[in-house]
Amino acid sequence: MPKGRIEVATDRCKGCGLCIEACPLKLLELDKNTLNMKGYQPMRIHTPDKCIGCANCAVMCPDVVITVYRLD
Repeated sequence: MPKGRIEVATDRCKGCGLCIEACPLKLLELDKNTLNMKGYQPMRIHTPDKCIGCANCAVMCPDVVITVYRLD
């Protein structure tokens, strides 16, 4: 199975949740313990080792805060 890794620019995330719905493995959630500098709960990946690098989250993000890396 392919592996991936994501990076999130949490200070720019507005917590809209579109990426959460787009993840086929349901690995994303809002970080209820964190507020970014704009006062939003940013998205976080709760099980990063299961990411397949499909990039659905990045495609859905209206603010382009997610970068996806495919790992060999």
